[in-house]
Amino acid sequence: MAAFGLRAKSFLALVLACLLALVPALLIGGQTLKGIHQHFGEAYARNATQLNRERIFAPISRELALSLRFANSEVTRQWLLDEQNPDKHSLFFREAEGYRQAFRDHAYFIVNTNSLDYYFNGGDQSFSDQPRYRMSPDNPDDRWFFGTLESTSDYNINVDSNPQMNTTRVWLNMLIRNDHKIIGIAGSGIDLSNFISDFIASELAGVSPMILDRHGAIQAHQNPELIALNSGADGAAQPESLVFSLLGSADQAESLRQAMQQAEQQPDQVQTLRLQLQGREQLLALGFIPELGWHVVNAVDLNTAEVINRQWLWPLVIGLAGLILALVLLFALGTERLLLRPLRQLRQSAQALAAGNYDVRLPKARNDEIGELSSAFGSMAARVRENTQQLESRVQERTRALEEANRDMANAHKKIGDSIDYASLIQRAILPNRELVNTLGDRHAVLWRPRDVVGGDFYIFRNLGQHYLLGVVDCAGHGVPGALMTMLAHAALDQAISDCGPQDPAAVLQRTDQIVRNMLGDTPEFSSLATNMDVGLAFVDLDQRKVTFAGAKIALYFSDGNRVEHLPGGRRALVDKRQGQYHNTETELLSGRTFYLCTDGFLDQAGGELGFGFGNSRFAEMLRKHACLPLEQQSAAFSATLAAYQGSYPQRDDITMLCFRFD
Repeated sequence: MAAFGLRAKSFLALVLACLLALVPALLIGGQTLKGIHQHFGEAYARNATQLNRERIFAPISRELALSLRFANSEVTRQWLLDEQNPDKHSLFFREAEGYRQAFRDHAYFIVNTNSLDYYFNGGDQSFSDQPRYRMSPDNPDDRWFFGTLESTSDYNINVDSNPQMNTTRVWLNMLIRNDHKIIGIAGSGIDLSNFISDFIASELAGVSPMILDRHGAIQAHQNPELIALNSGADGAAQPESLVFSLLGSADQAESLRQAMQQAEQQPDQVQTLRLQLQGREQLLALGFIPELGWHVVNAVDLNTAEVINRQWLWPLVIGLAGLILALVLLFALGTERLLLRPLRQLRQSAQALAAGNYDVRLPKARNDEIGELSSAFGSMAARVRENTQQLESRVQERTRALEEANRDMANAHKKIGDSIDYASLIQRAILPNRELVNTLGDRHAVLWRPRDVVGGDFYIFRNLGQHYLLGVVDCAGHGVPGALMTMLAHAALDQAISDCGPQDPAAVLQRTDQIVRNMLGDTPEFSSLATNMDVGLAFVDLDQRKVTFAGAKIALYFSDGNRVEHLPGGRRALVDKRQGQYHNTETELLSGRTFYLCTDGFLDQAGGELGFGFGNSRFAEMLRKHACLPLEQQSAAFSATLAAYQGSYPQRDDITMLCFRFD
């Protein structure tokens, strides 16, 4: 080594240092890359599960809502009670055709528990208003029907094949009751192959999406042989159709059961665990949908799934090698200048620092005046360069963080908007617009204006021939919380009307109050949140020409154009902290008299010069002024009057107004 000069020694020392640093760097880099791959694998599994849960819940919940309306239709119930009646027969199949067009796969079925006749229209089958076949308890293909009859739930979701119809579907089975007695089962079905293609198929290698029920029975899988057919109806599934049969040990099966229980207790979170699934170690991500009783699962084989694109690895290695080579050459050049031209380099370095260029190379310190000066300049340049790099690095980090936050915010905003649009579609599905138009025509008018995309107001209608039940409901809150309360209130009112009959509005209100209180329970959340609702119900008896009314903080107004009168409602809302008492009041159904049911959103709307509410007196004068007009013109006039009074003030609350007249 004595024969080598300082330049050669420095060059060899740098090469040796680079080689020594490269070995641990490769080891650390490999472990880091493995950790990044696992981290992104878990993130992908969680995000894919969340996405699949949303993609599955929205359309299935829509099909559930439509199936419930179809099964709970009064036309359906009346026909099932009198299946051989030709008029009811014809009316039912005309209405069912409308539901068929609204269903996703344009198909529906219905079974009469009395006659056991099975009707089906849709798919490749031509339309028929006659039974396709008759159910039999001795036929194993019909055990879904008799298993559903034994269920205590109002509906179930069942994956099953129908040999008579030559179809395999995800069936939505709705129980139809009359006075607590099951008189039929109806619903729709989604073709299983389309369901798997739309929601379960995955083009990414190493990723296996699936759907499980609460007991671990496989409801949907890319491999149709693993699906537990008919387990949704009778709760029975073959052991080979349970996901636990795919695991490596009983301990892993118990771990999966615990993860499923935790997912059911925390449905807003995704649970992850590592298991041996079908002989391969995989990462499982589970998300639970309480409304469907389904676990959405993604099994990710991290050794197969390419959650990170590895194509960037070789360019990085080549770039690192090029960087090391460049550093070696630069160091050699610096050494040469240190030995040959130390004074000139010091002058150039000083000029560079004075000009603001801190990224300079200085000679190594030596035991002389030049070495001390070089050391001082080097320390100063290094400190300034380090501070500058730190500042630049912080700016870049903050910029990246802001960009990621903006992207996350945009994605979250889109998801919220999509969810609210779905909620609006579901909420509009419960409104009886079609029944009102078909039954009352120009004898009614509706003004329904939610404050947001969805709201807390809705209206109801029941047709009983020469008798009608009309009503409006104002649930506490508006927007998404109010819309959720409308679904609860709508279900409670349906049950109360079935229990008490529509001819006794006061009993319906009392029963609805009891049902909702039982649903919410005596919990701290119930006592601290606003769950009350204002309701007004009017029962119209065309035979006796009278109107029976009962209300909870909603009054029934009526006017003949000369004066305005009203029947007041109870002073307490339903589900108030203190229970109220509700009573029926009657008035005559006179020719030329128009009746109005209205929520407080109309009366409380701010406007005018001082921003006061619309008020009762202004409301009564508006009714009297327009009471003799056709109802469609009245609705337009009320809307124009409110808009003129509101001016630039924002809408405070949801607004619902239901008008009817029987001359």
